[in-house]
Amino acid sequence: MTNEFKSVFWGLLSAASWGSGDFTGGITSRRSTPFIVIIISQVFSIPLLFTLGLLFGESIPDIVSIGWAMLAGGSGVMGLVALYMGLSSGNMGIVAPLSALITGIIPVFVSITLEGLPSPLTMVGFGLALAAVWLVSSTDDGGRIDKSILLLPLVAGLGFGLFFVFIDQMVTDSVFWPLLAARFTSLSILTGYVRGRKQPFTVNRSLLPLILLCGLLDTGGNVFFALAAQAGRLDISAVLSSLYPAATVMLAWFILKERLTRKQWVGVVMALVAVALIAG
Repeated sequence: MTNEFKSVFWGLLSAASWGSGDFTGGITSRRSTPFIVIIISQVFSIPLLFTLGLLFGESIPDIVSIGWAMLAGGSGVMGLVALYMGLSSGNMGIVAPLSALITGIIPVFVSITLEGLPSPLTMVGFGLALAAVWLVSSTDDGGRIDKSILLLPLVAGLGFGLFFVFIDQMVTDSVFWPLLAARFTSLSILTGYVRGRKQPFTVNRSLLPLILLCGLLDTGGNVFFALAAQAGRLDISAVLSSLYPAATVMLAWFILKERLTRKQWVGVVMALVAVALIAG
């Protein structure tokens, strides 16, 4: 298996895992506070990552890699808070697609700067993939857009995009230990944020299995992206991983019987074409 194929393979697994985690988290958040759901799921992932690090016998990474991992954790949670604040403002139709689009664009520019241009077919695939992310994430919400609303999705996309970049900068073959450092960082920041807003740390016990599944899927997405970034170019790994909204909407269509708009179906088809171009 070539490194390029590994990058595509792990990147798609990352998108599937993150998208499934968002679907599970979305269902759970309807019956609980979203940030509490995220905190509990991240707490669960800490012993999981620790155990996997021991089982695979990974070496402890150097302080530089740990530093990049902590920056990734901080930028990721910044994106998460901005995204949820934006979604709660009632402008989901612009917040979700714009944040997802920025998430994919930032690593592409960074990768082109550091590694040069990929093949022309791959560049076309990037364009189709980013357009697919926008279409799949979009809703039919109408009305005029207040420019002040654009700030939160821009911050969310910046945070998630920088998470991709910082994970790629880790100079180590280890995966689980750096992600553990990133998770400690994000969990500390998020817990402080929730405590600052004086939200109660309570959750219905019947939701715990779903929350644990959400944590497992989110952790899987992080691990698969780290493997994709290690195997190949950052832009390929990031763009394919950014297709996670497609997995979320397809699960909502298949399991919850939610109706997909024409734009979303077009986005799904474009995503499949984009994957073929990037993998080819």
